[in-house]
Amino acid sequence: MGFGTLAIIALAGLIGPLLALRSGWNLPIVLGELVAGMVLGVSGFDVLHSADPTFSFMAQIGFALVMFVVGSHVPILEPRLRRGIGSATARAIAVGLAAALLGTGIAAWFNTGNGALYAVLMASSSAALILPIVDSLALHGPAVLQMLPQVAVADAACIVALPLVIDPANAGRAALGACAVIGCAVLLYFGMRQFERVGLRRKVHRMSERRKFTVELRVSLAILFALCAVAVATHISIMLAGFAFGLVVAALGPPRRLAKQLFALTEGFLGPLFFVWLGASLDVRDLAEHPSLILLGIALGIGAMLAHMTMKFTGQPLTIGALACAQLGVPVAAATLATQANLLAPGEAPALILGALVTIAIATVAAGMVARRTESDLPPETAGAGGEPKVGPT
Repeated sequence: MGFGTLAIIALAGLIGPLLALRSGWNLPIVLGELVAGMVLGVSGFDVLHSADPTFSFMAQIGFALVMFVVGSHVPILEPRLRRGIGSATARAIAVGLAAALLGTGIAAWFNTGNGALYAVLMASSSAALILPIVDSLALHGPAVLQMLPQVAVADAACIVALPLVIDPANAGRAALGACAVIGCAVLLYFGMRQFERVGLRRKVHRMSERRKFTVELRVSLAILFALCAVAVATHISIMLAGFAFGLVVAALGPPRRLAKQLFALTEGFLGPLFFVWLGASLDVRDLAEHPSLILLGIALGIGAMLAHMTMKFTGQPLTIGALACAQLGVPVAAATLATQANLLAPGEAPALILGALVTIAIATVAAGMVARRTESDLPPETAGAGGEPKVGPT
């Protein structure tokens, strides 16, 4: 892997912003990056080789940073969200039960034996995807505020559960590894909180900003890579390491300077590199050779929508349930883990990504419906003014 390949990857990463340029479509940037990887990878011109050790290792760094960003966007410190955590957890559990029934049925229908995996995928929600949609369309109201903690709970729970269900034969080992990573993250939280209380973090921040040392970024990367090392040593995915550290930072409240630095590092290069790598590693031609897997992807997307829309029985509007079904991080992680360890049948990993894309399309339509309804409910003089303050990461 040389600089020419890096230049191609960087250019491929620009496809994401180009496809997402029209804000009204609410398309995630990663969609274009995945498509670019598919075109340049094994499914297309075979210019990028996902098996290249350097490319693969850099993609893993990007994967850890992407999951860190996802975790850091979980709005743990938002008071209005924490007040509804009880009912949100109950709804997330109810969605999980509905997803378990649907996952079992879909696995039996397609004879794959992966019902538990499908259940986790359909029960998941992507906080990193839904929160920007809520912000960009200025969605507000009790139903939206009640949905946000539900999304955060489902996101966290499904990311923890994924390593346990994707490889049932090693579920016990994965559980121990998950406990080790989570335990390290808990100790890290209390240690960092103590530094915050005694003012050490603030002193380091001021010195770093004044001297342009970027100490916080360096320390954060060292901690992230150390957690990844623990994950690798305990045979667990670095996905959980990145997400757990992101939650720690979200709970403490990340300094704006650090947040901008990590955003630039992740979204500017290593994140797109990961998604291009993932697209390059997926052989979409398997879907053409096994048309039933296209139906599997569609079934997973529709199943996720149905599982979340069952919350209508708890008083949640159908459109809010459809919006909550948007998923990306968990299916991407599942496809990544499956590709690395050959855990799924040929074409099944692209089917998982297809299912995620179906949920994104559903959520985009639902968000537009919620926005139009919100707009019509506002008084004439305030319609289009943005409503209540935005909820989510800034």
